[in-house]
Amino acid sequence: MGNLRVAVDVGGTFTDVFVFDEINKKISVEKISSTPANPDIGVIQGLKKVNIPFEEIKVFSHGTTAGTNALIERKLPNTALITTKGFRDAIEIRRGTKLDLWDAYNDVAQPYIKRRDRFEITERTDYAGDILVDVNEQEVKALAHKLKKRGVEAIAVCFLNAYINGENERVTKEILQEQLLDVFITISSDILPEIFEHERMSTTVINAVLGPKITNYMKTLESKLGEKGYKGEILIMHSGGGVITSENVPKYAGRLASSGIAAGAIATKHIASLCGYKNAIGLDMGGTSTDISLVYDGNLKMTKEWYIEYGYPIGFPSIELMTIGAGGGSLAWIDAGGSLRNGPESAGSFPGPASYGKGGTQPTNTDANLILGRLSNSLLNGEMQLKKEQALQSLQPICETFGYTSLEAADAILNVANANMSDALRLISVRKGYDPRDFVLVAFGGAGGLHSAYLAKELHIPHVIIPTYPGVAAAYGCLLVDYRHDITQTYVANMEDVDQEDLNKAFAKLEQKGIELLKKEKVSVQNMQLIRHLEMRYSGQWRSLAVTVNRPIVSLSSALDKFHQEHERAFAFSNPDQKVEIYGLRVEAIGTVPKPELAKEEPSGNLENALKKYRHVYFKEEDGLVRTPIYKRSLLPVDSFIHGPAIVEQLDTTIIIPPQFTATVDEYKNIIIHVNIGGA
Repeated sequence: MGNLRVAVDVGGTFTDVFVFDEINKKISVEKISSTPANPDIGVIQGLKKVNIPFEEIKVFSHGTTAGTNALIERKLPNTALITTKGFRDAIEIRRGTKLDLWDAYNDVAQPYIKRRDRFEITERTDYAGDILVDVNEQEVKALAHKLKKRGVEAIAVCFLNAYINGENERVTKEILQEQLLDVFITISSDILPEIFEHERMSTTVINAVLGPKITNYMKTLESKLGEKGYKGEILIMHSGGGVITSENVPKYAGRLASSGIAAGAIATKHIASLCGYKNAIGLDMGGTSTDISLVYDGNLKMTKEWYIEYGYPIGFPSIELMTIGAGGGSLAWIDAGGSLRNGPESAGSFPGPASYGKGGTQPTNTDANLILGRLSNSLLNGEMQLKKEQALQSLQPICETFGYTSLEAADAILNVANANMSDALRLISVRKGYDPRDFVLVAFGGAGGLHSAYLAKELHIPHVIIPTYPGVAAAYGCLLVDYRHDITQTYVANMEDVDQEDLNKAFAKLEQKGIELLKKEKVSVQNMQLIRHLEMRYSGQWRSLAVTVNRPIVSLSSALDKFHQEHERAFAFSNPDQKVEIYGLRVEAIGTVPKPELAKEEPSGNLENALKKYRHVYFKEEDGLVRTPIYKRSLLPVDSFIHGPAIVEQLDTTIIIPPQFTATVDEYKNIIIHVNIGGA
């Protein structure tokens, strides 16, 4: 057994590698350009670059955008949907809503399965779970014959009321599997036995369309890692902030639709905790997008209302995240009304920003930071050279339109980008009932350190934490997660009438499913943790809130009090006199795994040793270019005190400490920026 814990996070622009040696506590990191067409190639190249023996890898954890990209790009297998007669178009009718209600030209995306590939069969289960019409075996066999001729690779089965009794779905799956041996089949009663047919059907469809692609990707990666000498299992990040083994990927492929994004949220929670903060907002700003998460009282906020494309919800529990098109590669452009915009379109890894010299002609945030002197023209330890002349050329249309100098244009681009991110930070905090002043901002990703101080000032967040390896923090997050499964069930009952014994029995059944899943992943009983949640709502409402309860449940009064408190915080309303009902049950089945223990460092050396050079950097608050010290992060000693303006450079990011801000270095070598909220 080796001693290396390895995590690889594949992003839209870069593939990040994080290696932790358990014996000497040494950390190694690398970044290489992602290979979207074949992400496994980038993974292997990244591991080769970090130069470690594959046979010494003890744990391999992986966050991947394969599922996300497949849904966005619609590169999906030939998939069919089988549903109850009369409900073929439920997936297209949806909820009849739009992301922008007032934009008549902004249509919701088309379903992932075309109408010609959606089929109906005769079957019926009533609201109570009684089967009124059994599945006709011959009808299913005839349909299987048709699907075989069409070359179908995956099938989603979703029947009306199957959430309460999935027998007809199970029979249909058995018949189909006998006829279509190599076809991936998923049924709604297996993966999401919950009420609301659209949400359940959408989740089942997404699970089906991703199943073959994700499964094949995992098989390919396992094979390549095995050839290099790694004999262990691949642990894959999923939306709920845990990992599953490749064996469970086919059943829960839809959970990987936000695989890599969740890892950054896990890192946020851990880093904030190390620094003594229970409330944190995570800002993961990469090359293509920015992912924002929130930790309150030491817990990540969870949601069941998420999607990759609006209108097609994924019902698996997920860490609550907000993603916007603001990254280092986000394009600046002028709209039809003559206003300057930023994103959501990105230059991606190819051609990339104009300064990459690969054919990009539109200005990006990276180009703007380079022109302002905030970025060096040499990145990744000299492996990437940025071309300032091409960046300047890309800004000319903006300069001509607004009468700006190149410095003013670059500053304007970043101001728009910061405004977009500030709005997103407000949405996940202020709009949810949280005061940003009570939080710390944990900023990472390749571009997070360039923007975080200004965002914190805008929202009056007093401190910013920049972790030791911000450019690969999401990969680090992959090593901090446990095995985790969320098992759910619809359970509707009035709180005042509920039978606590029946409720405990229902929870026990869900817990047994969780235990079985963890046993498959070789988790010992002593490392299993089971957490119960009640989905509760006021009678007559459809929106619910999750409340944690004890096991076993002895009294529901504390859960009721907690529900009223949470409802007041989330919606600025509560009514203890109004009746409350239980809507659903959820069990978190967690298998804990050892976490990397970072070494603490003692103060040594002095700040002057870390000073590389000076560079003229543009700061609008100082009315122009300022001679600014540039520090090498690896040489910054613990307890350093840095006065802004200053810039700190390292392999995977650049950090700006603006004028009138200060920063300190803690014992874990995190940089903590102290925000000048009231200054200029």
